[in-house]
Amino acid sequence: MRLRKTGILLLTAAAMLAAADNPFIGKWKLNVAKSEFTGTTTTYEQTAAGQWQMTANDGQSYKFRMDGKEYPATNGAVAIWKQVDSHTWETSYKMNGVPASTGIRKLSSDGETMTAIFKGKKPNGESFENSTTEQRVAGGPGLAGKWKSTQVNISAPDMMEVTAAGDGLSMRIPAWNETFDVKFDGKDYHPAGPTVPAGYTMSMKKTGPRSFEVIDKMNGKVTDTATETISADGKTWTEVMTMAGSNEKTRAVFERQ
Repeated sequence: MRLRKTGILLLTAAAMLAAADNPFIGKWKLNVAKSEFTGTTTTYEQTAAGQWQMTANDGQSYKFRMDGKEYPATNGAVAIWKQVDSHTWETSYKMNGVPASTGIRKLSSDGETMTAIFKGKKPNGESFENSTTEQRVAGGPGLAGKWKSTQVNISAPDMMEVTAAGDGLSMRIPAWNETFDVKFDGKDYHPAGPTVPAGYTMSMKKTGPRSFEVIDKMNGKVTDTATETISADGKTWTEVMTMAGSNEKTRAVFERQ
């Protein structure tokens, strides 16, 4: 019994030493209050053919009609749009054929502010309700124009579990049943999970003892670049993401659990 207990203590000590050597190992939860997801832009415009075109801040765009039919959207999703009235639009998204979220976009009475509320369920059954408020930058009337996000609310922040995986990391998001096994070799790896699009890959390169760079791609095209940094006290993980072809950034802060 004494030998077995000593062995367990040694294994525990080894695990603690490994975690100290690798500051990324552990469980991390998104802190929405400390994060910054605002400042990104989206543009909606009607084409000569009568379609609508949505262009995101990373330059990705897709065309659709307000007819309740499915249209290929950005990042491998499928979008379904319906116009409820002159100030309201309903949008549903599917990923890999599975419903992902349904939302309502609604204009203010003066047409200068738009609020979007999206609801859905994660693969683990957890419900979420996220909202975004956007201010018109240009264009109009109605949906048409350029919009900039001014407020973002996330009802159910995700947890991320990170373990060492050779010369790289294995990152798991339990609520979405997603796993990212990626080495620090700059090569593209395809994460696994029911909502991960087929064409999505990510690569990683170490930039320091407490930091690394991530490049996300969709069908071989870079969509964003992110820097991942652990604070000196090891309690905070900060991700600063820059969209491809844009100087717009978002900042996600995760806290060690």
